[in-house]
Amino acid sequence: MKKRCGWVTEDAVYIHYHDKEWGRPLYDDQKLFELLCLEGAQAGLSWLTVLKKRDGYREAFDQFNPELISQYSEDKIQTLLKNEKIIRNKLKVRSVVTNAQAFLKIVEGDQSFSDYLWEFVEGEPIQNSWDSIEDIPSQTERSQFMSKQLKKAGFKFVGPTICYAFMQSSGMVNDHVTECFCYQEIKNEEGTQ
Repeated sequence: MKKRCGWVTEDAVYIHYHDKEWGRPLYDDQKLFELLCLEGAQAGLSWLTVLKKRDGYREAFDQFNPELISQYSEDKIQTLLKNEKIIRNKLKVRSVVTNAQAFLKIVEGDQSFSDYLWEFVEGEPIQNSWDSIEDIPSQTERSQFMSKQLKKAGFKFVGPTICYAFMQSSGMVNDHVTECFCYQEIKNEEGTQ
């Protein structure tokens, strides 16, 4: 039986996410934007709750297309706040629109969103080596700096803990525990790039 990180439950959605997505380097602008918004939606809730609503979010928010989202009217926002397929917190829903506008300002400057974000780890995933999930920090100096810069750029729901969770999920840091089968797999993939 494969050893996984201790936070993974028996839920098939969680297992698939852990095995195939979490901690694997992500460089696609739109997918990074989606992930950042979903990490913000998770604040105060379990990540599994957000994962189970991810398809509903994609449908509700035009597949996380920042160009479309940045133009949402107040009527569209009110419709979203009635959508049971997403988390209907008005600050979180509005933050996706604000974040889309901030995203567009970054990419207008001839820089990809991916390059902008990966600069926080100097373009390379950080390979940690934690023996237990209790050892893993909830935030770091880098996530604090990322949070500060994202807020300055106009993003919402990007506190240092949310930023660190984003760094973990997008593969900017490999925080799989050392006994997890994904830990070495991801480390080996990094060596071949």
